[in-house]
Amino acid sequence: MTGTDAPKPKTTRKRKSRAKGVARPLWRRVLRWAGMGLGGVVGFFLLLILLFSFINPPTNLYQMSEGRRLGGIDRDWVDWDAIAPVMGRSAVASEDANFCLHGGFDMAAIRAAIDEGGNRGASTITQQVVKNVFLWQGRSWLRKAMEAALTPVVELVWSKQRILEVYLNVAEFDEGVFGVQAAAQHYFGVDARDLTATQAARLAAVLPDPKGRDAASPGPFVRRRTGQVIGGAETIAADGRAACFE
Repeated sequence: MTGTDAPKPKTTRKRKSRAKGVARPLWRRVLRWAGMGLGGVVGFFLLLILLFSFINPPTNLYQMSEGRRLGGIDRDWVDWDAIAPVMGRSAVASEDANFCLHGGFDMAAIRAAIDEGGNRGASTITQQVVKNVFLWQGRSWLRKAMEAALTPVVELVWSKQRILEVYLNVAEFDEGVFGVQAAAQHYFGVDARDLTATQAARLAAVLPDPKGRDAASPGPFVRRRTGQVIGGAETIAADGRAACFE
């Protein structure tokens, strides 16, 4: 066999692109990390919502902030059975009369707030619970977006009674005074279970502005608002709008 007859070495196929096996482009990695981070945040809040459906929230960001600012806060958690029924009705009548009728958002109240140019509040009790328990104070778009996302989940997982129980235990009734038990003792020297209709209505009347209103020595507005809340509490008891939490 001559040199010219020797078999020629096999030609290698064109190698595949060296890009194979190389790390993904940066933007894909960023998206992947962002997706993982978002999934972690969602999972974290879902876990908290599930846990707090039967475990009482130990504190929240606002209470911790006020505790540092004031050197301490007055807070005493009580279960639903230790709260006078009229207190629940008064809070709902004052803050969210359609509490039993909506799934977290009161669309009629939202439309009314828009019509009035935003000078009227439209947050439901559930939205306030989400803000107070899971988020922070303020009007940022991020907080509002998170509130809008978490509110229907809380409505799905928690009962209406649980939502109202948590609300009454985390709401601020005076500077550094959180929860209906601490408020009842602070203003009237009684336990939450012993609140009268007038006392409950006064506490409900100060909820929108706890630092500017006084339930023990009410001014003209709080006295007028107290009468309205008493009437509203009686109305929702009569027409069934309190049935979901009683």
